[in-house]
Amino acid sequence: MKILYYDSSYTTSWDTTITDIYEYKGHYYVCLAETAFYPEGGGQPCDTGTIGSVQVLDVQRREEQVVHQVEQLDGLEINAGVHCDIDWKRRFDHMQQHTGQHLLSAICLKELNAETLSFHMGEDYATIDINCSALSGAEMMELEQRVNEYIYRNLPVHGYFINQEELARLTLVKMPKVTENIRIVEIEGVEHNACGGTHVARTGELGILKLYRAEKQKAHTRLYFKYGYRALADYQEALATLDVFTNRFNTGRKDVVERFHKWEEEQQGLKAEIEQLRRENDRYLAEQLISEAEAAHSSVLTHIFDHQSSQDLQRIASELLMRQQRHVLLATKQERKILLARHEESELRCGAFFKEHLASFGGKGGGNDQSAQGGFTNEEDLLGFYEYASVQLSQ
Repeated sequence: MKILYYDSSYTTSWDTTITDIYEYKGHYYVCLAETAFYPEGGGQPCDTGTIGSVQVLDVQRREEQVVHQVEQLDGLEINAGVHCDIDWKRRFDHMQQHTGQHLLSAICLKELNAETLSFHMGEDYATIDINCSALSGAEMMELEQRVNEYIYRNLPVHGYFINQEELARLTLVKMPKVTENIRIVEIEGVEHNACGGTHVARTGELGILKLYRAEKQKAHTRLYFKYGYRALADYQEALATLDVFTNRFNTGRKDVVERFHKWEEEQQGLKAEIEQLRRENDRYLAEQLISEAEAAHSSVLTHIFDHQSSQDLQRIASELLMRQQRHVLLATKQERKILLARHEESELRCGAFFKEHLASFGGKGGGNDQSAQGGFTNEEDLLGFYEYASVQLSQ
């Protein structure tokens, strides 16, 4: 099998011959005489695309063979000629992130004396773990600036094979595991790195680097980053979000943070006012409900609301229990919830009562001796249980 991406990462369309087809554990696989599909490895995901008209789902290296998992085998035959296409958008994204990782790792080593321990390319972010205990915001900004300077120098990036004798003359951070067919990726004037991945031809194709955060990983630091089109898409999304706020606050981008802080202070003040009014309303409502229970000579204080939330029920129940010694049974039609609470001196076991009777009315819930809550799928069941519990607790 001839590997075309070693000659050029820009080969995305070619004609070849199918050398093998097989099925394994319900999946379909194809081998080709020549392939430019990059198999997953070295922190870089695989390429996708088509073989003939069939979608390539995954590409893996099996010893000396590159194996292509395909969606189906219809139209594919051994020894038949076939046209192949690679998803260029995905391939170029991987080229940007992978070459970018090489450059970022080289500058981390040069500027911070921090060796790269691992590399991962996710669908959203790419990451490297570096041998550095911490990285400040100022250090991240300086690192980002330095890497972008190398991007704008538009340095050539070369990929080539060397032997052991030639390897001995190079300075590599990490020596390759293989002893033959050693492939080197060189960023001219920056570093040499043993790597079999796909890379851009010049650093200018990386576009831009954006570092997002430095996350502590035990004694190391994980850097999250994006290059090129990923960084551009993120910038466009961030700018669209920022424009929403500038329009909302009718202010410029530079002033939006200050305007937001002012709005936040206003909201905190309104929240405090609302909370004060809520407490006053709860006290008024509690007094009204207590008066109604006393007038009815009821041993249980019951009430069903139309629009209160379950949190409202909890607050009102707490207010009621501070003011009188009846059991409290409250329900809300809006959320189809019910709450039972007892006074401290009562022997009623609220959770046990709900556990014994809720299911008979299609309800679910539970609680402890002091209080219990339940919910229903429809209002009819809620009202049925509410009436039943009102009678049982009054006895």
